[in-house]
Amino acid sequence: QTPWLWNTRQCWSGYPYQPLMPDLHYYYIVELSFYWSLMFSQFIDVKRKDFGIMFTHHIVTVTLITFSYVTNLTRVGTLILCLHDAADIVLEAAKMANYCKCQKLSDLLFLTFAVVFIVSRLGIYPLWILNTTLFELYEALGNFPALWVFNVLLMVLQILHCFWSYLIIKAAYKAISKGKVAKDARSDVESSSDEEETVPRSKAPHSTVTTNGTSGANGTNGYLTGATSSEEH
Repeated sequence: QTPWLWNTRQCWSGYPYQPLMPDLHYYYIVELSFYWSLMFSQFIDVKRKDFGIMFTHHIVTVTLITFSYVTNLTRVGTLILCLHDAADIVLEAAKMANYCKCQKLSDLLFLTFAVVFIVSRLGIYPLWILNTTLFELYEALGNFPALWVFNVLLMVLQILHCFWSYLIIKAAYKAISKGKVAKDARSDVESSSDEEETVPRSKAPHSTVTTNGTSGANGTNGYLTGATSSEEH
C-alpha cells in the first residue's frame, strides 16, 4: 500500500521530514527484537562452521535497523526487511518439514528457498535496493555522512549474501544429484538423513537422544526426546 514499494524514488521524497507511521514503527521494533534474539541465541544453539559470519550478519543487521531508524531512513529500511523475510519464511518451513521427517516436502521447500534466496538477494537486492541507496539517494539529496555509512553496511550485507548463495547452490546441487537434501554444509554436528539410514534400527542404542535435528548423549538446547532413563538400563 506504500508508494515507495513500486517507485523507490519515493523513499527520498521529502526526506528527512517524513512522518513515521505507527505500522512502520511496530514493524521495525518487531524486526529489531527478532534479530537481537538471534544474536544471543546463537551462543546456546548448535555451533556451526559459519558462526563468525552469522554473528557478523546479526551485528550488521541490528546496526542497519537501528541506524536507519535513527536517521529516518525507514522507508527503504522496510523494503530491505520485507525482501529478507520473503526467503526466511520458506527456509523455516523447510526446517519444520525436516523435523517432521517429511523428506520430500523438506527437499521441495529447500529448493524453493534456494530459488527465492538467490533471486531476492543476488537479483532484486542489488537492482532494487542498492540502486536506490547508491544512485537515487545521491541524486535526490546529494552527499552526506549517513549515506556512506548506510551504503557500506548494505554492501557488507551483499557480500554475506554471496557467501550464503554459494553454500545454498552447493546444497541444492547435492539435493538434485542424490535425490534429497544432504547434511547442512555449515555444521559438523547435525545428523544428516544419510547417516540416520545407515544405522540399523536393531543396533541403534536406546539411550541416544535426538534433539531438534541433532544427536548426542546429552541433547542440545534442553530439548530431550525419545530418551530412556538410566534406571531402565
